[in-house]
Amino acid sequence: MEWVRLVPCQASAVVLRQPFSLLAVPGQTSNAHTSNNDNDESNRTGYAGSTITINTTASRLTILSNPVPHPLIPASSSQSEAPPLNPPPPPSAITMAERALKQILSQLKSHPNAPYNEASKLLSKAKIALLQLKVVTPSPSTPPSHLTLAREVYEAGALFSIRAKNAEAFTRYVSQLQPFYELADDANGASSGGEENRNKVTGLYLLLLLTQGRYAEFHSELEALSTRARGSEEIERDRYLGYPIKLERWLMEGSYDRVWKAMKSREVPSEEYGVFSEILTSQIRSEIASSSERAYPSLPLSSTKSLLFLDSEGAVIDFARHRGWVIRDGQIFFPTAEGAEDGGDEKDLSQMVIENTLGYARELETIV
Repeated sequence: MEWVRLVPCQASAVVLRQPFSLLAVPGQTSNAHTSNNDNDESNRTGYAGSTITINTTASRLTILSNPVPHPLIPASSSQSEAPPLNPPPPPSAITMAERALKQILSQLKSHPNAPYNEASKLLSKAKIALLQLKVVTPSPSTPPSHLTLAREVYEAGALFSIRAKNAEAFTRYVSQLQPFYELADDANGASSGGEENRNKVTGLYLLLLLTQGRYAEFHSELEALSTRARGSEEIERDRYLGYPIKLERWLMEGSYDRVWKAMKSREVPSEEYGVFSEILTSQIRSEIASSSERAYPSLPLSSTKSLLFLDSEGAVIDFARHRGWVIRDGQIFFPTAEGAEDGGDEKDLSQMVIENTLGYARELETIV
């Protein structure tokens, strides 16, 4: 910054035609007159283009060649910092939803034995992310990566529901998975990992139908599987699908010992399948007990233990009391009187049905 100091000895005039600023020395007097009176504020602050005549007597002035902006006038906008070139774009909502889903799936897979309440909270957050991605229900235009994320979320929910023995929640997840599986069949692009998880969930659903006695739905599901697979042999070779199919066949044959051995051996495909072992065992015992009541008047206590697959005679006594059996002298006596009455009622009902059918046949003959 250049500056000039003037110390006149007598009256003089100085004419300036350049930007300047005046700094008066305290205790001195100075008079400045401008030839351009249109803007006194600009003349005092020294803007370019003004001609100033300074009459001094005994004053001392310091004149700066560069202007000093007036404190009341804001700085020019040209002096503000320019924005950075090509700033990175903010992450979109879709990208954030994908990241959230991947993090949730990673947590669920790394903690498969987490409490069901904690898993439900994570699954609820995952469903919100699925809503943002618009993949709650699939469509052919949905990106394959989004379809994979949604299918893995529902499959994780189904497995956690089975571990918590929540049959209703498991059935809902299976229903939500069906459109994704059907879309994969139409595209013929299911990966090996996705196919394995699908067979696992489908096998668990078959086992649930079997334990609930829904045999018609069980066979309907088998027919749908046969249309997807190349044949029934391929289905039975799969460790997840073949297990419930074998159990159903042995139950229909009455080979309860084979069912018992299969549930206690290494043939159980995974820990989720073991949840149904207790249910199937209870059903088998109930069926054997009903058959024994109709076939025998009594049975030895030791024979009933092996017949019902119980571990001790104490367990047999508890089971017999629950069924209303009488235990005396190491024998179990079945209630025959109630069974006879029930049998008589069944005979009366059957006879009534036969008589009605014959009556309808006679009426048809008369009409013809």
